[in-house]
Amino acid sequence: MRHCRLLLLAGLVCCGHAPQVRAHFLFIRIGDHAEAGRTVEVFFSERAVAGDPQFTAKIAPTKLSLQTEPGQFLPLVLRQGTDRLRGYLPASGPVSVAGELVYGVLTRNVPFLLRYHPKAVAGQSDKLHRLKPNGKAALEIVAEFKDDEIVLTALANGKPVPNALFTTVDDDLANEELRADESGRAVWKPLFPGHYCVYTRAVLKQPGEHKGRRYSEIRDFATLAFRWPLVRTKPDAEAVALFQKAIRSRATWTNFPGFKADVSGMVDGRPFEGTVKIDAEGTIRPNIEDETAAGWVEYQLDSIVLHRLAPSSRRPKPVLYFADEDVDHPLGRLLTFVGGNFASSYRIQGGQIRVVNRNLGSMNMTITVLDNRTNDDGKFLPHSYTVQYWNAKNGQLLRTQTFQDRWQRVGRFDLPAEHSLATASSAGLTVRTLKLSKHRLLPDK
Repeated sequence: MRHCRLLLLAGLVCCGHAPQVRAHFLFIRIGDHAEAGRTVEVFFSERAVAGDPQFTAKIAPTKLSLQTEPGQFLPLVLRQGTDRLRGYLPASGPVSVAGELVYGVLTRNVPFLLRYHPKAVAGQSDKLHRLKPNGKAALEIVAEFKDDEIVLTALANGKPVPNALFTTVDDDLANEELRADESGRAVWKPLFPGHYCVYTRAVLKQPGEHKGRRYSEIRDFATLAFRWPLVRTKPDAEAVALFQKAIRSRATWTNFPGFKADVSGMVDGRPFEGTVKIDAEGTIRPNIEDETAAGWVEYQLDSIVLHRLAPSSRRPKPVLYFADEDVDHPLGRLLTFVGGNFASSYRIQGGQIRVVNRNLGSMNMTITVLDNRTNDDGKFLPHSYTVQYWNAKNGQLLRTQTFQDRWQRVGRFDLPAEHSLATASSAGLTVRTLKLSKHRLLPDK
């Protein structure tokens, strides 16, 4: 094996003619569940974590297929962003994403047609091993994942390539080379956790023409991207501590007796008024003649009360890990929650939970906190936040909701005083509001 620093990948697109040439490379990556859902991203860059916007249109013709069941290759819709292409994947379960990009004709000593065959996998190894290679691909890398090692095989039109040369690339663009044996197999043991991309190349001495430009050979590059280890089930102590600290920083109702209040507001252009009672267990009982308004008030207050009631001290310790190494994300580093039914992830910044991502079956939901305020105890109360809902299959934005909350200090409790909800969707904009006044704490039991 040879360890080196990635400066130039032969046959790839290069920038300038400086003594130290920096290469652009086609990267593909499957992420954890995050904003808008679980995605696969394709980008062309000299960096393994961000795309180069000037090449986004050039890689737009990339075609990918999704395989979640053995041998079933489903076309994957890719959307073009500023610096990358993005497709949406099932919230959980094993996936294999593979495809092709015919980049075009380039000249490096000789004119050649450059083709990329990107692939990425994620999920449990035993389930990934059931998925099939694409026998029609000109070049493809398949992998057998074991406890501490990976067996790599290059396939050309479905057949193993003897003595194939593999190069591994990590997020720092450090790499090492491995030579396959006569059967086309090479064994690799990643030394560190993280994202990896393995590539191999093949040259086909076959002249031809592409978009009016002639070439004398075809250069194929196949890549396989994955995170190592494939599946993480153990908590990251730092991630757990960060999450628990953020939970403790929220204003909560300890030994809450319940309260009564007058309520008024506006729902779909119709004013309403009445009273509401919330008992010590958090049960909401509105007394409002308008049934639509009563149902909406109950639903909104139920969510508010749920987030304010002090959590049980018997709640099991959460299991979380850092989903990536992006410590500079504007909304905080992504934490993935292990277990549960919602494929949840969070972003925490400044000791506060700033983002909550959840899968709701056919939809993905993201809550983004815009502004928190501190109460008299130095704890955080939500002031304004947004909630986006996306179609889980294709990532289409369905609607956006903007919430604003105001609070009234009564005794040692911060009780809801004003709550507004503006919903924007293809149907237009609707605004609903409620106000609580004359708060009266219920007697302690």
